[in-house]
Amino acid sequence: MSITYEHNTTTFFFTCLSDVSKFTLPIFLIILLAYVIIICGNVTIITVICENSRLHTPMYSFLLNLSIIDIASTSITLPKLLNMLITQYNVISFKECMIQLYVFFSMAGTEFNLLAAMAYDRYVAICHPLHYVVLMSSRRTGYLSAMVWFVGFLDPIAHTVLIAKMSFCASHAINHFFCDILPLLQISCSDISGVENVNYIEGALLVYTAFLLTLVSYICIISTILKIKSTEGRMKAFSTCTSHLTCVIMYYGTLMCLHMRPTSNYTPKEDMYFALLYVVLVPMLNPFIYTLKNKEFQEDMAKSKRKVLEKTIFQMFPWAIQSQHNK
Repeated sequence: MSITYEHNTTTFFFTCLSDVSKFTLPIFLIILLAYVIIICGNVTIITVICENSRLHTPMYSFLLNLSIIDIASTSITLPKLLNMLITQYNVISFKECMIQLYVFFSMAGTEFNLLAAMAYDRYVAICHPLHYVVLMSSRRTGYLSAMVWFVGFLDPIAHTVLIAKMSFCASHAINHFFCDILPLLQISCSDISGVENVNYIEGALLVYTAFLLTLVSYICIISTILKIKSTEGRMKAFSTCTSHLTCVIMYYGTLMCLHMRPTSNYTPKEDMYFALLYVVLVPMLNPFIYTLKNKEFQEDMAKSKRKVLEKTIFQMFPWAIQSQHNK
């Protein structure tokens, strides 16, 4: 398939689905189910946190932001993938590709920063509990959240601008399921050293800085927990961090395998599997990781369910509710 458009009207097409054409329907159903779980799980978290004042704390504020990020990052990639699977139309315009690239990496950068902010929140809660209300006031939490989003949206601008200026005269076939940096560099006939340098520099500034802050926070947390004399106290303190720590390990592990290496080491099939883990599995597991063992959240979610149920019953059978109140 040959496409020869001018640079500013380039059309790309994805080739990753050609090897799985026999399994299109099962893959479509699996990804659709995963996407529905991601949307429903994260919307539930957002709704429960917004409706219950008891959850208006820094920890749950950050969790709400994480749910928004997971919804946005999957919604910029998975609907397009589902459409390609069901229609076999695997074409994406240059403009759509650049938008997808920018939004996806904005969400990735925002999540890096957010995980570091959440680690700091746990550090203050465990290492400086008496000063927690002051150090993590609602105003400071708001400023921290705003900075997380600002840096996240600022970070991929250089990547996107440089890639948008490249020529793709050699090929327009992206061996991936969305517009990722490395697959685009592979098909460019321009000098890619500038983008690679920006990738390494910004990776060092953003990823490693966020990772270092997270690592230092957990070193301090573990050091403080080990000083607790009772085993029950140590387990209780550590249990407040297990969800976040699990998320950090999954997130950093998959994303570093994808992007923090030379373009020459790029292997399309392996990278596509890593990308699926990051794009689908991590956002799908996050709601379960943060809520399954969280009694406070489960109690408030049960209250929210009862409110919704009562409201629904009242709308359907208002006379039944009135008679119940009269009794």
